[in-house]
Amino acid sequence: MKLYLIKHVQVYAPQPQGCRDVLTGGGRILKIAKELPAEEAYGVEVIDGTGKILMPGLIDAHVHIVGGGGEGGAKTRTPEIMLTDITTGGVTTVVGTLGTDGCTRTMTNLLAKAKGLEEEGITTYVYTGSYQVPVRTLTGNIQDDIILLDRVVGTGEIAISDHRSSQPTKEEFAKIVADTRVGGILSAKAGLVNIHMGDGAEKLDFLRYVLANTQIPSENMLPTHINRSTTLMKDGIDYAKTMGGYIDLTTSSDPDFLEPDEVKASTGLKMALDAGVPVEQITFSSDGQGSLPIFDANGTFLGLGVGKVTSMYRELRDAVLQDGVALEDALMPVTANPARLLKLSAKGKIEEQADADLILADAKTLKLETVMAKGVLMIRQKEILVKGTFE
Repeated sequence: MKLYLIKHVQVYAPQPQGCRDVLTGGGRILKIAKELPAEEAYGVEVIDGTGKILMPGLIDAHVHIVGGGGEGGAKTRTPEIMLTDITTGGVTTVVGTLGTDGCTRTMTNLLAKAKGLEEEGITTYVYTGSYQVPVRTLTGNIQDDIILLDRVVGTGEIAISDHRSSQPTKEEFAKIVADTRVGGILSAKAGLVNIHMGDGAEKLDFLRYVLANTQIPSENMLPTHINRSTTLMKDGIDYAKTMGGYIDLTTSSDPDFLEPDEVKASTGLKMALDAGVPVEQITFSSDGQGSLPIFDANGTFLGLGVGKVTSMYRELRDAVLQDGVALEDALMPVTANPARLLKLSAKGKIEEQADADLILADAKTLKLETVMAKGVLMIRQKEILVKGTFE
């Protein structure tokens, strides 16, 4: 068992804990104290944390691990993600999802890729389904997928309020959420529906319908891309404040090429906090490796980019350094909050017996330096130590 002792580091768990020593081994955090002697364990390797901040590894609940897109034809299908596309952004847990294409991208493909990423060293889960309604599953229905398939934690991304969606009714949408919730209950999993929000006039009306007309709680629904427009951002803030709902901000948009009405994720976090949304109800996800298509007013495809998982850490850092958000508040949407929604009790925190998913950054600049996933150093002092099989 490889043991690491991180000495004299400022711990954000995500709440600030002051200067601590942290001992890891066997994939877990074994001990946290103000002072731990290195000689207490044979073969311990010491990492000097002086001038560094130790944070939980980030959790990205929306990654197109098998690629996405195709909105501009077959040549625009984005490729599968590589391990270091994830770890270089400080992300140690991902949830894979299909998207627009539920035909050439399949659940078997998604599960195989998740297994591969697990073997390469990071924690990986998936959602069943894609944009389409009725939901395309592996076993034939949502509940069976969630109960019988270990890696499946919910359904998604289901598209609503978007010209690419299947245009489901509110009742059909509510049934998807209900089936997902029950599947989660019976399997002790999250039962989370990840919801692709388009820029249609309905905005979050479908989610309000579920909360107003059923007994399903808000934590079974996570609407993403809330920051795609100022209008949707404002509706998301209202939904969070009045309905107790959760909102997810997408980090992948290039800050130098934002659409006129688009809101940068770090800025959206500040907007929501200033408006009185509890930080516990906000998450970030990257939309990593998904296509970022551009359409004109008539829905005609104009071009696309590719989402980056590394944008998660960029927006965390920008929230602190540019938007003035406290580090502990900026950490919540990428650590403790998604861990709670996904029911990952050993993730998103730094405490004894939690998973040893950790990142070290410079205390002044917040530049990422070291990444540990499941107790294994993936990156040390900016040097990549573990690469994917085909990298």
